[in-house]
Amino acid sequence: MADASRPSRPSRPARRADAGTPRRSASLRTRIVAIAAAVVAVALALGAVGVVVTLDRMLTTQVAEQLRGDLEATADGLHDGTLDRAWVEGRDDDVLVAWHTGGDVAVNDDDARALPTPGEEAVADATVDGERMLVVAERVDDGVLVFARSIDEATEAVRTTAALLAVAVPVAVVLIAVVLWVVVTRALAPVERIRTQVDGIDASALDRRVPASGRGDEIDRLAGTMNRMLDRVEDGYRARQRFVGDASHELRSPLATIRQFAELSRAHPEATSPGELADVVLAEGGRMQDIVEGLLLLARLDENAVATASVVDLDDLALAEVQRLRGLGSVPVDGRAISAAAVRGDERLLARVVRNLVDNAARHARTTVALGCRVADGRAMLWVDDDGSGVAGADRERVFERFVRLDEARSRDAGGSGLGLAIVREIVRAHGGEVRVEDAPSGGARFVVELPAA
Repeated sequence: MADASRPSRPSRPARRADAGTPRRSASLRTRIVAIAAAVVAVALALGAVGVVVTLDRMLTTQVAEQLRGDLEATADGLHDGTLDRAWVEGRDDDVLVAWHTGGDVAVNDDDARALPTPGEEAVADATVDGERMLVVAERVDDGVLVFARSIDEATEAVRTTAALLAVAVPVAVVLIAVVLWVVVTRALAPVERIRTQVDGIDASALDRRVPASGRGDEIDRLAGTMNRMLDRVEDGYRARQRFVGDASHELRSPLATIRQFAELSRAHPEATSPGELADVVLAEGGRMQDIVEGLLLLARLDENAVATASVVDLDDLALAEVQRLRGLGSVPVDGRAISAAAVRGDERLLARVVRNLVDNAARHARTTVALGCRVADGRAMLWVDDDGSGVAGADRERVFERFVRLDEARSRDAGGSGLGLAIVREIVRAHGGEVRVEDAPSGGARFVVELPAA
């Protein structure tokens, strides 16, 4: 009963959740001002200590020099006989302590009896009845002549200076921190504006840009960098939109064909045989499979997931395609220009490059396809020619885009996925090379691949 009446404690998971809540760190402005203020405070404190120590030494040295002057004048008088008394009165704030003669000590001030006689050092401090005094001594014949003077005024001046600095340093640190806060706030204001503007850009406003000041400073360069990044983001987003739209269109076409034949077969069984329907499904299904596999390969290439460690013979890949094309008998093929050429890369992907280029040439060639490869200046070159209608200069970059088809003459093959040349470019780029289109000697198109030679 007593245990049941006790108030329940918060559960441990709740405490762990509270403990795991991330703490908000101080802003960049706060950290900059805090670090700068701390550095200034340390510097001012060290400077203040240096001022106090230097002032104390300077005042003490000044008093000591005055005492030495008086002591030397007195000692000279004793030596040349101008002073014949056992003690000499000094100024009001001086004390002639002793002139030792025959073991006796002659003094002219009762307080002087409390002054210590310096040992090896010529200058020393002493406290007499609570008063701080500076003592200067010099040995004269068989005695020691000692002068002393109060340095309480100097000590008080040092204490006053230290007290003023103890107040001035914190005030100066606070004032400097306030000034730094204002300066840093104004300096970071453009950065905050850029952050706010970029934060407000979403998919519906990718054309917005950060205004640049034109001053050429760090903030202006930051704005330029952000704008170039936004350009790349917009280009990538637009390209992805086009890609998704084109992919949807390409996949919709075979699906529509399959559905039409299926509906026709159901509505008019006598018009189509099951074999014809199966042929259509297999053909269009294969086309969709090619598109999906091409998309997956492009996605993998976008992640730079390519192994480039093994040596691959381009000439072997080219000769294999020559044999394959001759076996198909679709178009004559010329491989006489093939010579030894080796590169480093993924053999399967590079074989895909050669096959895609050969298939593209075979589709558009009128009579002949020609292959060649060689090594020159540390670069391995592979080219595939056709004698078709060629590629116009304005389209020689577009032809490598995904799902791009040019005029009817170069897109009459309904079985293509529209990704073949795009895959070629991405594979070649992943291997550190480049691909381009030129005019073939036969009048058609020449696709040239350049890769670093092994």
